Amino acid sequence: MAPLLYQLALFLSAASAALSLSPPPPLEGLLANGNFEEQPSPKDLRKTVLLGPHALPKWEISGLVQYISGGPQPGGMYFPVAHGVHAVRLGNLATVSQTVPLKKGALYALTFGASRTCAQEEVLRVSVSPEQTGDLPLHTLYSSYGGDTYGWGFRATADSMRVVFHNPGKQEDASCGPLLDAVAIKELAPPTMVRGNLVKNSGFEEGPHLLHNSSHGVLLPPKPLDLNSPLPGWIIESLKAVKFIDSAHFNVPAGKAAVELVAGRESAIAQVVRTVPNRAYKLSFSVGDARNDCHGSMMVEAFAAKAAMKAPFKSEGKGKFETYAFEFTAVSNRTRLTFFSSFYHTRVHDYGTLCGPVLDEVRVFPKLK
Repeated sequence: MAPLLYQLALFLSAASAALSLSPPPPLEGLLANGNFEEQPSPKDLRKTVLLGPHALPKWEISGLVQYISGGPQPGGMYFPVAHGVHAVRLGNLATVSQTVPLKKGALYALTFGASRTCAQEEVLRVSVSPEQTGDLPLHTLYSSYGGDTYGWGFRATADSMRVVFHNPGKQEDASCGPLLDAVAIKELAPPTMVRGNLVKNSGFEEGPHLLHNSSHGVLLPPKPLDLNSPLPGWIIESLKAVKFIDSAHFNVPAGKAAVELVAGRESAIAQVVRTVPNRAYKLSFSVGDARNDCHGSMMVEAFAAKAAMKAPFKSEGKGKFETYAFEFTAVSNRTRLTFFSSFYHTRVHDYGTLCGPVLDEVRVFPKLK
């Protein structure tokens, strides 16, 4: 009996060791007190102003930071808090930050709700290091309610990094500045190709975290603000953002996610694929509407090497889609694929919310001889 017990103990010990060596699951979800619903102590507040660097639970602050409840404000203002009840408002040169444990070398995306409160030119600066910093201009309102959600990508250069949100502006009213109402993070899988397709993340299935109480998608900022794309494999190479949408809240042609080109010709997305010079290829893609009250002619223009195609799609807002294809001949060992919307759209019953055609299922493969 004793040898049997000894063997059982060895087995349990080995199993325990194997479990302890298994890699931790990918990080995803709200940061600690990422929705700011864990409230500060009354002694750390003077009306709405947070007092001291540690007044906001789980965060470190500097400068004039206010703890805000969403809705009508004194003086007739209204602050939208789309992802809960509470938010923070960053006044002149103010900062909120938090140190987050990460995997060195991994790609991450931050998802956060942000909106302007005073000035047309308000900017929210996001950074994890001096080399990885992005300034998000908040003057464009993509939705009428004002509580837009953004995604921002970065690569971990250490096992822990400080996530910083900063208002670099200085207004006459020192309390003016961006509203931050939720912060989440997601570890992104490296972009990969599937057999028979040269496009990585071709169905846009890998992207930033979608806040559980948000039904408006995630805006992905343009390339100059985004050295590491929150949409692996893809480049947002336009003046305005594109929107990452999910099948739980929008109609998508296939899978669980897609992108919506919400700002016409100012909303473009691209990817560079490996090709063989002088070889013929076929590019196919799906275009549809998100079933979000966006109607009309939703033409998407696609470019590859020296070839181009205008894909006409007439939307009735019912969630339909069509697949288009054209051929091109590679002129180098790298070919850029680019897509943008020909026209500008707003929702039929909500003229303050931008919308547009949905792009999905992008494929490039060699043409058979």
